[in-house]
Amino acid sequence: MTSTPGFHTEHMWKWSLTSVGVNLLLGIPAVVPVWLLWYFAANWPLAAVGWTQRNPTENDGMLPWFLVGAPLVVGFTLLWWLANRPVRRRIPLDSPLYWPISALVALVPTFALVIVSVLVP
Repeated sequence: MTSTPGFHTEHMWKWSLTSVGVNLLLGIPAVVPVWLLWYFAANWPLAAVGWTQRNPTENDGMLPWFLVGAPLVVGFTLLWWLANRPVRRRIPLDSPLYWPISALVALVPTFALVIVSVLVP
């Protein structure tokens, strides 16, 4: 692995591990907005095209999504972006590659919970 001028390989590994740690820690509270996005998608757009069945008790309309769901998702996304900006500046990795990798690392706790919920009866 080559290092960029002024950047030692050990510093790159340190910041890479910092990035993974930050995104894994942020992934724990990210379970809530990811679940809200799935719940919304499963009850409205995916149910409208017939891919899922709508929850029969979901009759509140869109107001709760505008008052709670959207601010929660936007707030978490802003927090994730603000936490990753300083780390991103210190890692010699292209921006188009850093952001998707960081998002996938932040989704690891959600994927782990999905796998556990499928495997444990």
